[in-house]
Amino acid sequence: MSNEKQSKEEELSFEQAMQQLEEIVGKLEEGDVPLEKAIEYFQNGMELSKLCHDKLQHVEKQMDYILREDGELKPFELQEEEKS
Repeated sequence: MSNEKQSKEEELSFEQAMQQLEEIVGKLEEGDVPLEKAIEYFQNGMELSKLCHDKLQHVEKQMDYILREDGELKPFELQEEEKS
């Protein structure tokens, strides 16, 4: 069952995960949730939060590199303009 849940989460886009996370936060903020359900929401929220964090880290790593003309990956560095 854990594997099904994990593969289901991996299929979520960042935007879908954020939307679900916002819904969970909204339900918890209402405060009208039984304790057991609140714990379940909190656990789901933490899983979604980790998923979003992991996706952001992946994108950051991709942004650290740019593709050079010869096809090699090169670390991205900002070039400062030379002052004359």
